[in-house]
Amino acid sequence: MNKIKKNFIVIIGLLLMALSFNLFQEPFSFAAGGVTGLSIIVSKIFNIDESLFIFIINQSLIIVSFIVLGKKKTLNTILGSIILPIFILITKPLNNIISFQNIDYIIVAIIGGFIYGIGLGLIYKNGYTSGGTDILNQILEVKYKMPINKAIIIVDGFVVLLSAFTFGISIMVYSLIMLVVISIISNKTILELNQNKVLYIYSNETNKIKDYLNNNFGYDLTIFNSIGGFSKERKKLYMCSVNTKDYYVIKEGILYIDPKAFIIVTNSYEQKNANVLIRKIN
Repeated sequence: MNKIKKNFIVIIGLLLMALSFNLFQEPFSFAAGGVTGLSIIVSKIFNIDESLFIFIINQSLIIVSFIVLGKKKTLNTILGSIILPIFILITKPLNNIISFQNIDYIIVAIIGGFIYGIGLGLIYKNGYTSGGTDILNQILEVKYKMPINKAIIIVDGFVVLLSAFTFGISIMVYSLIMLVVISIISNKTILELNQNKVLYIYSNETNKIKDYLNNNFGYDLTIFNSIGGFSKERKKLYMCSVNTKDYYVIKEGILYIDPKAFIIVTNSYEQKNANVLIRKIN
């Protein structure tokens, strides 16, 4: 997939997130995690424009990302960090045209979460992030060796919990429902059922693939000696566990290096100390 097409799909994803925010989240005070959810809370308390708050926090987190995570991991957060608050500002007048105030709150939470989740999934699928708390999640994962799913629960869970003190318990429950829907739909959008995939790779370009995974993503590999059941040919089998948001890009990258590579992909439901060694080296 070329760069222009990827960027176009990411922009569509950001637009869907902005529409969900202005039509379903902000009007009902559903602070469903992330900087967008936090902006709803801050706007209620301090009367600060949500898009301005999101823009300021996102740019601040980009600076932190450059310092803590480095240039490579930061580049793919810049587009989302800048475009999302702009889209939120542009689509805000739709509040005066389209209203869902007569619809049951549970329906609003599900529909809003569905639209936001599709947008987020499209962004992840193309190797980008929407910025914001995605950066904090990566910092917790890389620097503190915390599984990404646990980092997401802590960061987004804190925002949802904070909404209870601002808007009440009932709104917090609907925000939590929306957050769950977002998580499920975004994972489904990038063809995932969980937070990790395990790739088993047969290729004649294993050294190039190893360098690609090590240098670009910081992923370690396990190497197995294998024998073909029919051909009896001895080959190296590479195994690598990767995060959901990296899976699609890594798969495409491997096939670009070796179009004839044989890849087996399985779900991984839990990891402990993944890629710790290679992170220490880097």
